[in-house]
Amino acid sequence: QVQLVESGGGLVQSGGSLRLSCVASGTIFSSYSMAWYRQAPGKERELVARMSGGGTTNYADPVKGRFTISRDNVKNTVYLQMTSLKPENTAVYYCNARLFTRAFWGQGIQVTVSS
Repeated sequence: QVQLVESGGGLVQSGGSLRLSCVASGTIFSSYSMAWYRQAPGKERELVARMSGGGTTNYADPVKGRFTISRDNVKNTVYLQMTSLKPENTAVYYCNARLFTRAFWGQGIQVTVSS
């Protein structure tokens, strides 16, 4: 079983920055593809960014150039650096770990961007 714990969310003004962290335990972290998803009120959960075990990244178009996903395989941690935040980025952000058909989720953390 993989446990994922997110931190770093909160309230920030439009144009500001936040860095989310997700610590994984109970697994060989480096083998997993790690991702951040988000779910805004009334909307479906959507992929924000993903990084494979080999370091390949992909981003949702709305966040390209503003958000950066990274990982530290020694600390078993994946990060999401968010800059130039906009009110429409307000959502609950979820950490996701995936290996073949196995997928695990964190409990989610609120990010609120005020205008």
